[in-house]
Amino acid sequence: MKYCFIWLAGVMSILITLKASSQELTISSPDKQLKVDIHLNEGKLVYGVTYKGKTMVENSPLGLTANEGDFTTGMKFLSKAEDVVENNYSETKIKQSDIHYQANRLTCTFENAAKKGLTIVFQVSNNNIAFRYELPSWGNTFACVVESEATGFKFPSFTTTFLSEMMNPMTGFARSAPSYEAPYEADAPMKKATRNNEGYIFPALFHVGDNGWVLVSETGVSSLYCASHLSNYSAEGVYTVAYPNPKQNNGFGSTGAALSLPGITPWRTITVGENLKPIVETTIPFDVVAPLYQPSTDYKYGKSVWSWIVWQDNSMNYDDQVKYIDLASTLQFNYILMDALWDTNIGKVKMKELVKYANAKGVDVLLWYNSNGAANDAPQGPRNKMSSSIERKKEMKWLKETGVKGLKVDFFGGDKQETMRLYEDILSDANDYGLMIDFHGATLPRGWERMYPNFIGSEAVLASEMLIFSQNVRDNEAYNATLHPFIRNTVGSMEFGGVFLNKYLVKSNTGRNKRLTTDGFQLATAVLFQNPVQMFALTPNNLTDAPAFELDFMKQVPTTWDETLYIDGYPGKYSVLARRHQDKWYVAGINAGKTAIKLKLSLPMLSGKMVNFYNDDASQTTSMQKAEVKKSGAIEVIIQPSGGFILND
Repeated sequence: MKYCFIWLAGVMSILITLKASSQELTISSPDKQLKVDIHLNEGKLVYGVTYKGKTMVENSPLGLTANEGDFTTGMKFLSKAEDVVENNYSETKIKQSDIHYQANRLTCTFENAAKKGLTIVFQVSNNNIAFRYELPSWGNTFACVVESEATGFKFPSFTTTFLSEMMNPMTGFARSAPSYEAPYEADAPMKKATRNNEGYIFPALFHVGDNGWVLVSETGVSSLYCASHLSNYSAEGVYTVAYPNPKQNNGFGSTGAALSLPGITPWRTITVGENLKPIVETTIPFDVVAPLYQPSTDYKYGKSVWSWIVWQDNSMNYDDQVKYIDLASTLQFNYILMDALWDTNIGKVKMKELVKYANAKGVDVLLWYNSNGAANDAPQGPRNKMSSSIERKKEMKWLKETGVKGLKVDFFGGDKQETMRLYEDILSDANDYGLMIDFHGATLPRGWERMYPNFIGSEAVLASEMLIFSQNVRDNEAYNATLHPFIRNTVGSMEFGGVFLNKYLVKSNTGRNKRLTTDGFQLATAVLFQNPVQMFALTPNNLTDAPAFELDFMKQVPTTWDETLYIDGYPGKYSVLARRHQDKWYVAGINAGKTAIKLKLSLPMLSGKMVNFYNDDASQTTSMQKAEVKKSGAIEVIIQPSGGFILND
């Protein structure tokens, strides 16, 4: 009888295992609208995504290859577990200050032909999917290198794309690419070939026809992994997760990821909606990560002036920086950023004097640094101060003693694990000295606002400096700007460095580099573009040549937000968002079209209120007047071509 029981138990175990290995594993969102199906197809792991019954991601590959084994073929199901993840947290640096995250979690474990296990964790919240791989230790193996991934995204054939190409390594200024500064192209076919065969950066937006929208990105990248991107569109119709080109950072460093086991990969995220509202409002990059250390001080966010953006290198002198300190003080801004070459043109002795002068005016100082090092040829100084631990700590000790509050660190140009370690080392050391860090010429921040408490933003976008250098970028300023709220800025803080009130983007404010957008457009971007410390492009002459109401707006507009809402828009055409700071709402919109557009907006947060209304007329002259929002929350707004508007209570 005993042996019969054991035999029956064995048979039942085999049957359960066979049933589990052949059936689909399914996980749905709390509201049951978003569903992920995972199954094995002839030993290969595959997943698919539906939203409200419509296909958003077709069956797509999962798996990875490591130096300790292949986890892309010959896979068998072992076990699964399901539970619920719930978390409340506050983060003042992102689009929403208080977040409640709830997700259903599926943890499924498989093994390869060599009997080595691999776990995949899916967390599905309303409109969002996050998944990652978890690698155990295998016997006496406690380290491995992940060499590549099969992880892919296959969309229905009618999908159009909103993608930015990964830049060729060791190209661009001083061989400092890739720096995530290539433009996005709207509504392109998936089959359109890239120019350089390098694939596409995160985030990546896909319009799945009438089914809706999908935003793909990654989060939780630290010194323990490399940053990844999307491959070119394959002959099989799949974009796969690709690792850094070995040629990045002058060919030095790895292209995969070295892991101590047990180890984890970053989270890959998929945000899904039948419209763009979930895309704009998602907090998934921050929901699934946690702070890696505590802040050493109470970091203060706010507005900054910087001379370099319009007055350029020649402004890196003592007298011009005094003028900009005075500008910041008059505008009631918190900071001045002193950019490249301050080390030679001003020097440390005079810098101490400038910091004291600024502090006496109620202004704090941020300083620029080169991240190099040996990664590229960027010559601007200070150099060789951030790339090694000993020099970095010496410099940061001096910075703290001098009273500097933060750094803008530039020219990284790579996504390798070694470069991720440099980012993290700079952030961690800076926190020890009470310094905030902004990255320029840099990669996309991947959950860093929450992971690193002194991180205050990254450029990682075709930003304001290219408006100075390129007529093509000036021609397309409005077009590019309407993309950012839906793509780049929705996954992370974006230090754009804009709001120009000069009519010409030169020191003389005349003759060349004519600005092609209205003042209303420029003011609107102060709300549309989110970064906790904003480097605004105002100049001393704006105190006399810009309308007083525009300066008053810049004095009071906040840089941190408690709530962000999608109102209307289409990437590449127009965008309208609402943001709340404490109990005050700001609604801003811009138009990239060649003709004016009339919008009927629903703004229940402003119902029945008399509001300030900043807008342009047909001659592109900007004015401020009062407007009343109907009790229903309805209001009509006309946005001029390359123009913008703001409503605030």
